[in-house]
Amino acid sequence: MKNMTFRAAALTLGAWMGCAIGWAQGQTVLTVGPESVSASDFEHIFLKNNRDAAVTEESLDEYMELFINFKLKVLEAEARGMDTSATFKRELDGYRQQLARPYLTDSEVLDDLVQEAFDRKQTEVRARHILISCDENASPTDTANAYRRIKVLRDRIADGADFVSVARSKGGSDDPSAVENGGDLGWFTAFQMVYPFESAAYTTPVGELSPIIRTRYGYHILEITGRREARGEVHAAHIMIRTPQGKDPGAVTQARRRIEEIHRMLEEGADWNEMAMKYSEDVSSASKGGELPWFGTGKMVEAFEDAAFGLEENGAISSPFETEYGWHIVKRLEARDLPTFEESKRELEKKISRDSRAERTRDSFLAKLKTEYAYTDSEKELSQLVRAAARVDSVFYEGHPLPSTSRDNQVLVSFAGQTWKVGDFIAHLNTTKIRNPEAGAAAIIASNFTAWTESLLLDYEDSQLEAKHDDFRLLIEEYHDGILLFELTDQEVWSKAVRDSAGLEAFHAENADRFMWGPRMEIGVYTCANDDVLKTVRKALKKGRGSREEMAEANAKWLEENALALRMEFGTFESGENHWADSVFAAAVNGATVLEFPAGDGATVVVNVISARGPEPKPLEACRGAAIAAYQDELEARWIAELRAKYPIEVNTLVLHSLAD
Repeated sequence: MKNMTFRAAALTLGAWMGCAIGWAQGQTVLTVGPESVSASDFEHIFLKNNRDAAVTEESLDEYMELFINFKLKVLEAEARGMDTSATFKRELDGYRQQLARPYLTDSEVLDDLVQEAFDRKQTEVRARHILISCDENASPTDTANAYRRIKVLRDRIADGADFVSVARSKGGSDDPSAVENGGDLGWFTAFQMVYPFESAAYTTPVGELSPIIRTRYGYHILEITGRREARGEVHAAHIMIRTPQGKDPGAVTQARRRIEEIHRMLEEGADWNEMAMKYSEDVSSASKGGELPWFGTGKMVEAFEDAAFGLEENGAISSPFETEYGWHIVKRLEARDLPTFEESKRELEKKISRDSRAERTRDSFLAKLKTEYAYTDSEKELSQLVRAAARVDSVFYEGHPLPSTSRDNQVLVSFAGQTWKVGDFIAHLNTTKIRNPEAGAAAIIASNFTAWTESLLLDYEDSQLEAKHDDFRLLIEEYHDGILLFELTDQEVWSKAVRDSAGLEAFHAENADRFMWGPRMEIGVYTCANDDVLKTVRKALKKGRGSREEMAEANAKWLEENALALRMEFGTFESGENHWADSVFAAAVNGATVLEFPAGDGATVVVNVISARGPEPKPLEACRGAAIAAYQDELEARWIAELRAKYPIEVNTLVLHSLAD
């Protein structure tokens, strides 16, 4: 019974605490002037900047003081109208566009595409292809003709005809290289072909024929001839002897003999870098010992890749081999496997954003927006507009405006409680350059209507990001405040401290005790290579003639014969600034004296202590950097005090401390 009572009490307390926390989140924790900050927003900012710190009342109090100073500066910047300047708006808008991108795409589809690309990167594919060229904006007639051609070719191959023969035949592949290679593309991996082509290559089994696929280049069919595990990347160097154009037999033989002789010398121990710099005819790499950038499959000609990846150890060199560029010897420098998923995720996301597969994330996102905002459009009104455009005929295609119609005020598009009329789309169309006039009125209007409505949806969603996503709102506020903070602090503190010479000098004079030299030694250091030079230095110092000029003048002969016979250094040093000065400090020398230290190889270092100086103020030029930094701190402290006096501040300590663990 007792245990049950205790449990009930604990549950009650837990429920109360949960309510208390929920209450706190919705409360104002800080008011600065006319602006208030909610507990939830403050907690978000605190945790973002103190990820590893314990959330205690003390840490919250300490951070609150810093946060107040921050908000005061931002408030002052806004009071001065700095947030209304064109420069500020332009900078903030630039940041906002970048920050908004992840919110204007389907993250789930993006994640799927990243995983798909990573999985494909683990495998390499080899294929042949046949291309029937067709511009992506081709007329319906040209498009249909191209499709009929590719279908006839595919049917021939499906009925038993040889793929290579069909590719090479008259009326076969429009790819001019097919005559020589029969359509062979070699080995490739993800992102090395356009996305529809890549997908067909990875989804068609080895030995089979792909469906007909459409890319921006036209129609394709593929025959998959191989699939293998990815080989990773290799870092290699090479030596190349070029084969002359025309492949003159004598010149080819001479090139082969040269590369064989180089290979023989390397096997006998010749230095690779020297041989590459001396003999390689690849100008771009010879000066670097033949070193090439890291490469994987599809970056070099196949024979070169096979030779480089065929070397099993770092430092191994290949036998001579020939490519279309000449004769080569390859040396493996390093090799590495493909990066892990986590290592490659960010780079894959960047590649996807620049690739046609990004259209999938965009299309999926637009479909979700249409559902969320109850998007509708009028097929009837669009059809009417197509008929009107067709009647305009060539005038429309030449870019002249479409005339107004009696249906301009009819609703064409609606979503999120807003409407756009036929006249709105006509106005848009009349300001848009027609890129493919030969496509016909229906196709032109359809493509432009799609682009227009997509832009409307995305623009609207962009305008709602702050309201829909608290993290985005807070991020934009952070950039907004950060820009203002930087500009105003630069005006009031950073640049001001540099520009205000009189103020800096006065501050330095008033705080001379903050910029002090420590104990210093003024010394001359003479490194003597042998006893003869040592004797000369001793004699000169005894006579008080130890300056650089006096030593050079007195000993011009042996200094001329051996410039390293005597090296000299002069200066005034604090502890830690000079090894020999530190030796004097260690010897506790208080007055002028001469010390000698062995320096190895028969050399001796003579240290002439000219004077020992106690602590004294530094002149401004000797501590300008430190003085400016301190003056900036002073200016900021004064400024913060003024702002705290100018704007009322109220902290709800009860709400603040409720955020503690």
